Amino acid sequence: MGNTTEEMFDYTGMSASRIQEITAGSVAEAELLQSRILDAKSPRTYQNTLAPLEEIGELFSRAFGEAGFMGYVHTDPEARAAGRASAEQLSKWQTELAFHPGLYQAVNEFSTTEEAADLSGERARLLEFVRRDLKKAGHHLPAESQARVKELTQRLIELGVAFSQNIAEYDDALEVSRGDLGGLPASYIDSLPPGEGEGRLRVTMAYPHVIPFMENADRRDLRQALMEKFNNRAVESNRPILEEAIALRMEIASLFDEPSWAHHRLSERMAKKPEAVEAFYELLLDPLTSAGLREVERITEMLEADGEEGPTQVWDWRYYDNQIRRTEYGVDQMEVAGYFPLFQVVEGMLDLTGEVFGLEYQKVEAPVWHEDVTTYAVFDRDSGERIAHFHMDLFPREGKFSHAAAFPLVGGRLLADGSYQLPRSCIVANFTPPLPETPALLQHSEVVTLFHEFGHILHQILTRAELRRFSGSSTEWDFVEAISQIMENWTWQPEVLARFAFHYESGQPLPAELLERLTGAQLLNIAISKLRQASFGLLDMALHGPDQDKDIDEILAGTTKVSLFPRQEGTFSPASFGHLMGGYDAGYYGYLWSEVFGDDMWRRFEEEGITNPGVGMDYRREVLEVGGSRDAIDTLRAFLGREPDNSAFLHKLGIET
Repeated sequence: MGNTTEEMFDYTGMSASRIQEITAGSVAEAELLQSRILDAKSPRTYQNTLAPLEEIGELFSRAFGEAGFMGYVHTDPEARAAGRASAEQLSKWQTELAFHPGLYQAVNEFSTTEEAADLSGERARLLEFVRRDLKKAGHHLPAESQARVKELTQRLIELGVAFSQNIAEYDDALEVSRGDLGGLPASYIDSLPPGEGEGRLRVTMAYPHVIPFMENADRRDLRQALMEKFNNRAVESNRPILEEAIALRMEIASLFDEPSWAHHRLSERMAKKPEAVEAFYELLLDPLTSAGLREVERITEMLEADGEEGPTQVWDWRYYDNQIRRTEYGVDQMEVAGYFPLFQVVEGMLDLTGEVFGLEYQKVEAPVWHEDVTTYAVFDRDSGERIAHFHMDLFPREGKFSHAAAFPLVGGRLLADGSYQLPRSCIVANFTPPLPETPALLQHSEVVTLFHEFGHILHQILTRAELRRFSGSSTEWDFVEAISQIMENWTWQPEVLARFAFHYESGQPLPAELLERLTGAQLLNIAISKLRQASFGLLDMALHGPDQDKDIDEILAGTTKVSLFPRQEGTFSPASFGHLMGGYDAGYYGYLWSEVFGDDMWRRFEEEGITNPGVGMDYRREVLEVGGSRDAIDTLRAFLGREPDNSAFLHKLGIET
């Protein structure tokens, strides 16, 4: 595709006013492009109808990467607020365009032309997808109904932004003394910020505080108290937002004469309809529940042996899972973390993916938004051509996005002069930060998360899609996680971990016996883990399914039972379940659903070599570079050389059919 081009954006001077300026400029340019479409003289052509839409998409994608993204990562609350307002304004403008009757007419006119009939490849796909977008905007509905759909859609955008903001800005902590922290290592205790009273410490809601506490704290009452706080994050502000959003989504579905929001959303996904998701869960739940009950029974025996009363609660399972890893597998997660200093893990991950996918990485200086952020340039190993950049923003800070995600900042696409626009993305995460005396040390679960998110990064930056619309991870929502989940498999391979698991002080490798025990514990309590994930997916589907008469608490109680742990009274975890308002509504099932495809693709690596560059290059060409330019099922067929199946996934879970 010729040379590549991308100027690195300067984030160092970003302020609320600069964010507003970028947003306003992008909207002004988009309005000119919209006018080009609406005012174009006959005949309708690709260049005067669809090409400007592609340019608007590119314009707003870039504006998000420059301005809207600041709402997730900027240190200044005013700039974060401006970033969120920018993302909301850009989303609303694009929604407004989709509802424009003039655009509907223009696209319909073009679709009847000979040129439209002769379109092929991504341009034909673009016409198909734009027409699908316009149908979702309700142009075939009565005017009053379409106006209502538009009103509700705009309101949902507002609610989504507010929901995310409330989680990011929420501040709470469990106040403890050093004497309360039995079972936790000194390095963890030293990482806690001071509390209000003398000698008090704050266990915040950040993952590097919560997860180690739940895994190691001896005090069951404090684990319960922390879990209660964690499951009530932003509840007062976000519960009404979520309830309103669910009602609005159902109203939209009814305006389209759909049985539910789930039916409305799944028509564009691999599953196509909720019944397919229900069948998927039915296949899993019985055998997983049987295995999960045995796992819970074992934990309950340990709980009672400690003099505690059953049943096992949600604040118990991580603690006893960790105890089993220690006593039966000899795996102390906090001890193991000493062998996973972040910089080594990153370098090991880059060495591995460079070898397998034919890449070279080079750390570069870039004008970024925070001193913790590192930036890499990516090169094709064979040609030496620079093909992408990515940033890594990995440590928690006040007001920052509180989970882990990969954000596309610039999409790849073919430019008019034949060059290719360099993609650029960012991992945003909240890993254990460094201390004055120690580097950032990752628990193995954090290593898994890093590889997971880097899978999304690879999908985004290795794209060779012609059009921005299909660039990177712009594929079906219930396939996109397959690209990240396949990456997790490498973190359980002894030969891979042996490349970078060296103690930060001694430089000694992770002992072979401990490495074997660590990887041998991969499937420990896997049924509990998968049932918890299934309970979240079932909650999502129940909230967005046809039966809207149930109280949300009743739905939550019913789906929580699937996890085999009682619901914690007085909590409402959906208030901080960001996926419900972050694009995974009627879509959280996609994590398990796409794991089927990730495991199926991984099987080819297992059979032909987990670091085999030949398989890796096939994966790069047929999966990563393709992005959303063809249907996911066709991508799977191309890489696998056959129809995909679920046998590898079921075998891993111990389910034989």
